[in-house]
Amino acid sequence: MLKKTIFPALLLLTIAGVFAQKRQVVLDKVVAVVGSSSILYSEVEDYARQLTAQRRQEGYTSDRDPMNEALEGLMTQKLLYNQAQIDSVSINDAEIAARVEEMLQQMIAEEGSIPQLEAKHHMAVFNLRENMRQRYEEQAYANSMQHEVVSKVSVIPGEVEQFYKSIPKDSLPTIAEQYVYAQITRFPRSMTAAKQRTRERLIDMRERIITGNAKFENLARMYSQDPGTMMRGGEMDPTPLANLDEAFAKALEGMKPGQISEVVESQFGFHIIQLLDKRGINYHFRHILLHPVYTTEELSSVARELDSIADLIVRDSITFEKAALQFSDDATSKMNGGVVSNHDILERMGAFDAKMTVTKFLREDFGRFGSLDDYNALRRLKVGEVSRSFLTKDLIGNDLGKIVKLLEIIPTHVASLGEDYLRLEEMALYDKQERVFREWLSKKIDAMYVYIRPEFRDGEFENKHWVK
Repeated sequence: MLKKTIFPALLLLTIAGVFAQKRQVVLDKVVAVVGSSSILYSEVEDYARQLTAQRRQEGYTSDRDPMNEALEGLMTQKLLYNQAQIDSVSINDAEIAARVEEMLQQMIAEEGSIPQLEAKHHMAVFNLRENMRQRYEEQAYANSMQHEVVSKVSVIPGEVEQFYKSIPKDSLPTIAEQYVYAQITRFPRSMTAAKQRTRERLIDMRERIITGNAKFENLARMYSQDPGTMMRGGEMDPTPLANLDEAFAKALEGMKPGQISEVVESQFGFHIIQLLDKRGINYHFRHILLHPVYTTEELSSVARELDSIADLIVRDSITFEKAALQFSDDATSKMNGGVVSNHDILERMGAFDAKMTVTKFLREDFGRFGSLDDYNALRRLKVGEVSRSFLTKDLIGNDLGKIVKLLEIIPTHVASLGEDYLRLEEMALYDKQERVFREWLSKKIDAMYVYIRPEFRDGEFENKHWVK
C-alpha cells in the first residue's frame, strides 16, 4: 500500500474538543508560538486525544507520539493562518456562521437547554459562539491558504506514468470494487403545481414582510432551505453578479437598497431577495430559498410510473437503453443509454473536462459524485438486474424518482495504467501537491517567527525546519 500522508487533511482538529472542560487550568501554558499565534498545552492535549480516537476508529496505528503529531499539526495550522492574513486570502463567512450555528444547536440539544450548556462550560452562550467562530475562522483561513498553494499544481501523462513506475510492484495501490450502472429518472408530473404552491408560499412571505407582520431575517431562519445562509437570516456576503445564478443576478441588478424582489426562479429553486446595499461591483443581500414540495400521492405517482417502466424492461418489451431515451428526465445520461457518470457534478463545479469523466464508481464516490440512495439500490442487485423505483433528490435538492440497472461490478484489483489511469492520475496529482506544499511550508517556516518550549523540541517533527 502507498504510505498514508497527512496532506491535504492536515487540519482535522474538530470543534467538539474545543470546549472540553479544562483540567487543571492553572497549569495550562503556552508550548509554542508561530507568527502572532500561540498554542496552549490544553489545545495540543485535546487534539492528540482526537487523533488517537480517530486512529482507533479507522483501525490505523502509528508509532509516532500523538502529542508531538498534534503539536506539529497545530503549528502548521497557525502558520497557514498567519500567512493567509499576510496574503489577504478570502474565506466564506456565511458558511462559517452556518457551521457554528449548526454545532451550537447540536450542543444545546445534547445538553437539553441553553442554561445547562452554559453551566457545563462555565461560559455564556454568546461566548461559546464567539470562541467557535474564531476556531472555525482560523481553520477556514488555513485551509484556504493551503488550497492557494496547491491550486495551480497539475500533472501531465508522463508524470502519471513516472509516478506509477516509481511504486514498487508489491506496493501498487489496490482499487476497491467499482460499480457501472444506468438510470432512468422522473420528476413528478405535478411539478407545475408544486412550483405554483412554492411561489404562493413565497408571495405570502413577501406580503407579510412588506406589511410589517414579519421580518425577512426571521422567516429566512425558519423556512429557507439554503443551509449556507438560513441561520444568518438569509444574508450573503457582498458578492459580484458574475458569481450568481443568471436569473438571480438579473433580478438583483435592478433592485434598490431595502427593496424586496418578486419571486425569482433560479436553477437552485425559488427565492425572494432583499437588497441591503451595493458596494462597487458587490451586492449585499438576503434571500429565502424554497424547493418545490410534493404531496405523498404525487411522489407515489412517479414511483408507480417508474415501476411500470421497470416491468416493461424485465419483460423484454423495451430495452433499458430505449426506455432511458424515451422516458428519463436526466438530459445527460438519457443520451448515453442511461449510463451514469460524474458529468453533472463536474459541470456544477465549473470543472467539466471530458477526460475527467468517469462511469466507474467506488463506494465512496456515491457520496461525492452521485447519490447514496443509488448505492443502496445497486448493492441489492445482480449484474443485469433492474431495481424497483425509489425516491431520491438531485444535486440541488429537488425530489425525483429513479430506477437503476447494474451493468458491471469491477472486482478489487491492483491498479494498472490501462484500466485505472484516472485514479492513478489523481494519486499522482496528490503526491505532487504534497511535495509542493511541503517545500512551500519549509520556506515559510524559515521566514516566520517560530518558538517551541525546550521540553517540546525533542519530538520527531516530520518537517525538521520547525526546530531552529
